[in-house]
Formats: sequence, C-alpha cells, structure tokens
Amino acid sequence: MPDFPFDIVGFDLDGTLLDTSADLLAATNHALALVDRPTLAPDRIKSMIGGGAKNMLKQGLEESGGYDDAVMAKAYPALLEYYGDNLSRGTVPFAGLSEALDDLEARGVKVAIVTNKFERFAVKLVSEVALAHRFACVIGGDTMGRGNSKPSPEPINEMVRRCGGGRAAFVGDSIYDILAAKNAGIPSIAVSFGFLMQPVEELGADAVIDGYDELVPALIRLGDSLSATSSRDASPA
Repeated sequence: MPDFPFDIVGFDLDGTLLDTSADLLAATNHALALVDRPTLAPDRIKSMIGGGAKNMLKQGLEESGGYDDAVMAKAYPALLEYYGDNLSRGTVPFAGLSEALDDLEARGVKVAIVTNKFERFAVKLVSEVALAHRFACVIGGDTMGRGNSKPSPEPINEMVRRCGGGRAAFVGDSIYDILAAKNAGIPSIAVSFGFLMQPVEELGADAVIDGYDELVPALIRLGDSLSATSSRDASPA
C-alpha cells in the first residue's frame, strides 16, 4: 500500500468505538434510585457522557432534584460498583468499526484508546467485547494521575510514547477529545454518530465522519492537507 500519513490513530471509547449508553444509563439509574431520585430517560444519558462517571452522575443529580455533596457521596460508589459488574451487557461496537480497524492494521497503523473512563473499567470492557487484542494500549482517565485526563494533552502524549512514537491523529465525539488532540498538537476527527453534547460542527475538529467507512479516507485527506501546509510553510518568502 502507499505510505499512510499516520503511524498511530487514537480513539475515545464511549460514543466513539462503542455505544455504551445502555449500560451507563443502567448504572446511573441504579445510583439515582438508591438515593430516591427519579431515573433518567434513555435519550438523556448520551449528552452526559464524556467527562467521566462522576461528572455524568453530577449532571444526573442536578437534573433529578439538585446536586448535593452528601447524596453524591452515597450514589457515586453505588454507580461504580454496579457499572463494574455490568459494563458490557448492552454495549456494542459502532457499525463498521471492525472493518476500519482491519484497514488500519493492514496499513501498519497502531491503534490505541484514550478515554476518561477509569482504566480498570476501560480495560475490562474492551476485553469483554473481544477487542482487547486490537489495541496497543488503553489509557484511562486516571492513568496519568489526578488532573491529567482529557482535555489535558498528557494522555495523548502517553499514547504516542507507548506506541513507539510517530505521526498521530485522534478520533472522538466530545469537546474533551478534540481539545486534548489540539493541546497535544495532533489532528482530530469527530464522529457525528457519538454522544454529542453539542452540534458536531461546533467541536472544532479537523474533520468529521458520519460512519467508520469514512475514517481511512478522512485520515488520508488530513495527511494530504498537513503535507500541503508544511510545504507552504517551508517555501521561501
């Protein structure tokens, strides 16, 4: 195959690789019911996902009667315990993912996961959906220590390091993903089918795809664009 413009392609997990909304909804509603709060409708959870479990539950509490530290202290451990025991019951990969990963593998590209989900949950989930062998590394929201989850560039930088270095791009569905890529100085692709908190065009990604059949062509176009920009910058005035 012709040279591919990227050595590494990183992916967010929830809403990018996998539709985890059913299991995250079940865990959130379990925690809300435990503290006598009304549960959330299925269509509400998707816009709450992306900033980690605590942020998701905080939004659920705010929507179901108001946030309270004491209520959070009771509900949050319950959410984590329930989710850890039930994290793959309703989770499925997005359509076309397997074929896109096959294509990247055939081109010699290393793929990795950078998520704000706790590392232990991310690793367990990827294993339970039989995708663990696909990825060079899985970096969670707690892998790099407190305060170093997306949109910090540190998880992206660590992904590149663990993959052996090289040209990288990142694929995600939230502002956390796009900002993390920008902060790390790499191009980003947003997926329009993810758990969007805002219109996908407002994320500021370098490209947008509507399905995984568009991923490799979008990466090639991004590479061409970056090469053209580099050539212009290198030209004498």
